[in-house]
This record gives sequence, C-alpha cells and structure tokens, in this order.
Amino acid sequence: MPSVVKINVLTVPEEMRRELEQRFAGRAGMVESADGFEWFELLRPVEGGDRYLVYTRWRSEEDFRRWQESQAFQAGHARAAAEAAAQGEGQGQGQGQGQGHGHGHGHGHGGPAATGSELWSFEVVESAGPKEE
Repeated sequence: MPSVVKINVLTVPEEMRRELEQRFAGRAGMVESADGFEWFELLRPVEGGDRYLVYTRWRSEEDFRRWQESQAFQAGHARAAAEAAAQGEGQGQGQGQGQGHGHGHGHGHGGPAATGSELWSFEVVESAGPKEE
C-alpha cells in the first residue's frame, strides 16, 4: 500500500509569518509519535507568495484519520482555541479541514495566523532519495 501525503495550504499575511512559524516550532513533537506518521515539513514561500505548505506523509489514509481523531490532536487544537478565546480574540477559529494547523493560539496574538486553509491529498506513486555508497 502506498504512503499518503497531506498538504495543508495556509494563506498567511506577511505580518503573521513569524507568528505561524513560532506556533509550529512550539508544537514540535506532537505528531511524530503518531502511529503511521512518516514525515513532516513546514514549507515557507520564497518567491513573493503568501501560501505556506504543511507537508505530512503517512503510512495510510487510515493512519492519518486516526491521528486527526486522536486525543493528542484534539487536545492540541482545543488548547489553542481556548487560549485564543481567553485573550478575547477567539472569533473566526473555524478553518475547515485545516483547522488548527498554525491557526490557534500564538505568542502575543490570539487570532489565526492564516487567513485561509485548504487540504490537498495525494498517494505516493514514486519516490527517490540519495543513493547509498
């Protein structure tokens, strides 16, 4: 069975980029222990765009869904929403399928870092890495 890739496309205004990156740095380690997790990368735009890509690779679609339904995933997103609401800026937290990926609480900002979110799904058909010597 081929691995699956989930790419959350986040539209992030320039003034919120550092905030988004800090939020992801603060969540380091949360997904790595999930069963079926294979890879994560946060990709920053370099050619004037405003869309970050949150790349995750999973052993299967079922593993990804289990992660989304897990207590760790739910607790992390609930905590982010609660902290944003406690700062009085919790409106507009519903972001659809990509909810919580950099949208929740921040360091000094209670609202979402991204103004939009879209989830792309792929199966890995072919991949390559460096040749071993």
